[in-house]
Amino acid sequence: MALEHAILVSLSERSGSGYELARRFEKSIGLFWSATHQQIYRVLKRMEEAGWVAVDVVAQEGRPDKKVYTVGAAGRAELRRWLAEPDPSSGPQELAVKIRGASFGNARAVAAEITRHRDAHAERLDAYRQIEKRDFPSPAALRGQPLHQYLVLRGGIRVEAGQVEWFEEILMALHQDKDRS
Repeated sequence: MALEHAILVSLSERSGSGYELARRFEKSIGLFWSATHQQIYRVLKRMEEAGWVAVDVVAQEGRPDKKVYTVGAAGRAELRRWLAEPDPSSGPQELAVKIRGASFGNARAVAAEITRHRDAHAERLDAYRQIEKRDFPSPAALRGQPLHQYLVLRGGIRVEAGQVEWFEEILMALHQDKDRS
């Protein structure tokens, strides 16, 4: 994912200046996608040149004029395209931005991407549990290196179980949201 998509999601939620976007990134989207002020301003310039965002210049008394960015038609189209596009290499950051932006595109396509991720994590969880059952039938008796290997495996099991649970929660919420619409 490019920073452009995270910015498109943020600006779709609320128009703002580069400074305001940077502040939002620090408090929300930045929890899973970080960007410096300089990166945001450079990307906003590229997005403006590409026609993805429009700029309104707002005069301010005693301060430089403020540029307020809004998503244009080309930016909305790009966001819808990106949200609908499966990405096998996407990580948690990209997926979090897609979930956050689901209402600006095809929520069913985002749900399909989440289902794909859930299934992959469930498969990995199953493999880890099979290893646990096969290689560590008596965990209470473990000491030294076997114990350390087991603890790492347990960490993997907990991570994968948490991911599967989170994806299930998201899918249920998206399904309920669709029913209310």
